[in-house]
Amino acid sequence: MTSELPPKLNDKLSALTREPGCYLFRNRQGVVVYVGKASCLRSRVRSYFQPSSGDDRILFPMLVASVFDLETIVTASEKEAAILENGLIKEHKPRFNIKLRDDKEYLTLRVRTDVDFPRLEFVRRPTVDGARYFGPYHSASAARKTTHLVEKHFQLRTCTDREMKSRKRVCLQYQIKRCPGPCVHDIDRAEYAARVNSVMLFLDGRHDELTKDLNQKMTAASTELNFELAAIYRDQLTAVDSVRQTQRIVENSDKDQDIVGLYREGDLVELAVMSLKRGRIIDAVSISQPRVEIPDDEVIASFVREYYGEAGPACQRIPDEVLVPNLPEGAAGVMEWLSCARAERAGGKARRCQLLAPSRGARRRLLDMAMENAKHAFEEKRRVAEAVDERLARIQQKLRLPVVPRRIECIDISHSAGQDTVGAIVRLKDGVPDKSGYKSFNVKTVDDGDDYAAMFEVLSRRFQRARQAAEDDTSWELPDLLVVDGGRGQLGVALAAAGDLGLHGLSIAGLAKERETVTGDKLVDRVYLPGQKNPVSLKANSPELFLLAMARDEAHRFANRGRKKRGKARTLRSALDDVPGIGPKSCQSLLKTLGSVDGVRAASDSAILAVPGISKKQLAAIREHLKPSS
Repeated sequence: MTSELPPKLNDKLSALTREPGCYLFRNRQGVVVYVGKASCLRSRVRSYFQPSSGDDRILFPMLVASVFDLETIVTASEKEAAILENGLIKEHKPRFNIKLRDDKEYLTLRVRTDVDFPRLEFVRRPTVDGARYFGPYHSASAARKTTHLVEKHFQLRTCTDREMKSRKRVCLQYQIKRCPGPCVHDIDRAEYAARVNSVMLFLDGRHDELTKDLNQKMTAASTELNFELAAIYRDQLTAVDSVRQTQRIVENSDKDQDIVGLYREGDLVELAVMSLKRGRIIDAVSISQPRVEIPDDEVIASFVREYYGEAGPACQRIPDEVLVPNLPEGAAGVMEWLSCARAERAGGKARRCQLLAPSRGARRRLLDMAMENAKHAFEEKRRVAEAVDERLARIQQKLRLPVVPRRIECIDISHSAGQDTVGAIVRLKDGVPDKSGYKSFNVKTVDDGDDYAAMFEVLSRRFQRARQAAEDDTSWELPDLLVVDGGRGQLGVALAAAGDLGLHGLSIAGLAKERETVTGDKLVDRVYLPGQKNPVSLKANSPELFLLAMARDEAHRFANRGRKKRGKARTLRSALDDVPGIGPKSCQSLLKTLGSVDGVRAASDSAILAVPGISKKQLAAIREHLKPSS
């Protein structure tokens, strides 16, 4: 190996075994920066440190430069190496391992078959609980469109189990013929179970089987002169046909397949995933991965591990085949792991999953299509990014900012007749809402609706947190531009709050809403800058004004949401919440047993002590703070 490496690392590289296993790269501080698996540890690990031979090892300069030590763990098989790698990555969270988008961004539909009258439920994290899962849906609108079709044509209940048990009369869904009303009416359980089965066939993409079943039922209902029921089956057939028409047939196959396309330019990677059910495209999604230092086969390995892993978005829907452009290291072990996971989630039934890198034939044509989709998604996102860059550059020019405002924050104040005052700060990062940077403040010093005083308090707290935050805590990092919702008055308040904490270099602007003058002239949104009397002239409907207005409108929405939430909490609060030593569970137990705060106040000592969990000390606190009504 090269003499430039630390002697300790060179010695370990020379002594590597040829057995399968996992390897961990550590930096000088001993922190794990990368975890990988190999069918042959010696050849795989040593390849990272060989001089470039023209392949994608040239992508490794940052990774290799950070490696000071390595550790290897030998396993009995490639499958064990794949399982161990997954656990090590979760434990160490290495810097250079790829992390896909958080699965909480995906919606999955669940049907529990162990309850009376099953319904469709939205879940974020599927679990192995015996229920049937469908998805994932990569946009909330797609998931809700699907549930809308089910509610309209198949008519399953939508209420929760608790609502169903407590309901005394049917709801609006029953009135508009989108629910049979099992909460109140004694409906045929077998007929409802048949509806549930039809819904699962529909969601599972088994449209041929479902169409045949519905045709038989419609014919039988017509023969029995039950034309109303026949019309329901006819509408269900129409819904199935409409979905089938939107699904392009790309192959005559009876297999479920996921095809993973990859396109990269340098360290920017785009993955495109096409999901096929029996030859029909049912879904397609693209995933961006910036700053990728590892080669394509390891990108694919990371995708497979996270996408189909226990907490991954497709953990409940491992297909028959996964087609990829490059087989990852230890592909046989990965395939065995996928097959075992699929069988486990199918209730122990043998369900094999193949991981293939086709070079010709129908599968290769599918892979080429996915690769083309990845390239198209990459170029489309680059065009969008370039448009955002142009907008941000125009804002910098118009507002005479020292830097391009890649991080823009906007503040708004909301209250209800002086009560429940809330300040909200939202953040745009590269022109897109960054919800990890949203902050909500309950205003503590203002209770008379003074927006100026409330804004001063909120900004003072926000700036103070920025000064106190640790260097590695970017959540409180100051923005490139702070926008306040309002004109010169609000701008002056923001400048005063920043000046009090010595933040004289912070770029601040005020955005006044559109209004009409007394003469009827219409003034569009206006931007005010410090030390300038007249507003900056931005053309109506210009891209830069649209971006600033989007930040302002998002801050307004978020502030109103916080104010409503605070008002609801105040409305639902009881006098027991102010009693020392009475927590939420004790409060709930008291109200459930004695009916109300007045019931608690009027109850005898023995009645209160009979409530589960209430002690004599708590009784004394209740008597002290809840005086008898006069």
